Amino acid sequence: MERKRIRVGVIGAGPDRGWAARAHVPALLALPEYRITAVGTSRPESARAAARQFGAAHAFTDAGQLTGHPEVDLVVITVKVPAHAELVGAALAAGKHVYCEWPLARTSAEAEALATSARAAGVHHALGLQARYAPALAYARELVAEGRIGRVTSATVHAARGKAPGGAIPAWAAYTLDRDNGSGTLEVAGGHTLDALQYVLGDIGELSATLSVQRPVHTIAGTGETVEVTSPDHLLLNATLTSGAVVSAHVHDGKVTDARTRLEISGTEGDLVVVSTGANGPAGIQIGELRLLGTGAPGSGEYAELPIPERYLWASEMDSAAEGFHVAQLYARLARDLRTGARTVPDFDAGLRLHRLLDAIRLSAETGTRRSVA
Repeated sequence: MERKRIRVGVIGAGPDRGWAARAHVPALLALPEYRITAVGTSRPESARAAARQFGAAHAFTDAGQLTGHPEVDLVVITVKVPAHAELVGAALAAGKHVYCEWPLARTSAEAEALATSARAAGVHHALGLQARYAPALAYARELVAEGRIGRVTSATVHAARGKAPGGAIPAWAAYTLDRDNGSGTLEVAGGHTLDALQYVLGDIGELSATLSVQRPVHTIAGTGETVEVTSPDHLLLNATLTSGAVVSAHVHDGKVTDARTRLEISGTEGDLVVVSTGANGPAGIQIGELRLLGTGAPGSGEYAELPIPERYLWASEMDSAAEGFHVAQLYARLARDLRTGARTVPDFDAGLRLHRLLDAIRLSAETGTRRSVA
């Protein structure tokens, strides 16, 4: 007998653009464990168009109707961050499993309230920290845990995205320039990159940080309207892991040339490097295809690419270079959790911890002091 598929309702599934159409929908359509049964957008015509395009039986403009529909088991929330709290709350109130995009909320206070509600609801709650499911990062984590490079002494991170390199930004993305929306460089690029770092190497214990706005004005593409930037576009971080290893990180947007991510890990007996590659490499560690390099032949002083074991390819139905591949990898693990009752994917509690790390970064930058991470 064919196993019953997990029925999904996607809020924010615009048919023309957006992260849902670019990543979530292709991932869900590629995985046999799922079936998209409902979509929701802000306008009736776009909702109907999305339902036709993605093969969903139901189209909604009312999130409450989607979350309460009996043919929806899992609610996926892919809209702008300021709307997350309300929509996650509606899904939890309906007793549905929830997958919410990162950042979970605008503030740690909102994130804490959502995490508390999710625990009380007793449902599965997943957060879109999909970089953890990049095969190269998962394998690097295994190699570090096995002691393949000895004791980790340091990590150096360079994460530069090609977002708005010339100072022009699409109208739909302009909201990320306002720090009150919790969706800027620190939260998105910084959050994903630092979560990946901690996933491989363990938690950050204390830090010093500098935040900077290097492009104070952006232009809206196509209109010429200018927007003042209040959300930092550069993060400089000096940190110490709870293991004692030291970390140096530079995360920034607006890279004109060679936007990419490089995570270099040094140990007492060798080194590992995770590097972004391919067409999606400039988008960040959570999107771009990643390669893993390791210490080459003894005495060579060179890196060699390490083949990734197939056991880390959980979404083999999808091209590993695709924009939504890491999202598909996360969905594959979530399906297993939902079938077995396990809880292995990053949840709202993981999101709350990451929000608190970002709080420590902001406070360090504001006060010029070194801060412990709660």
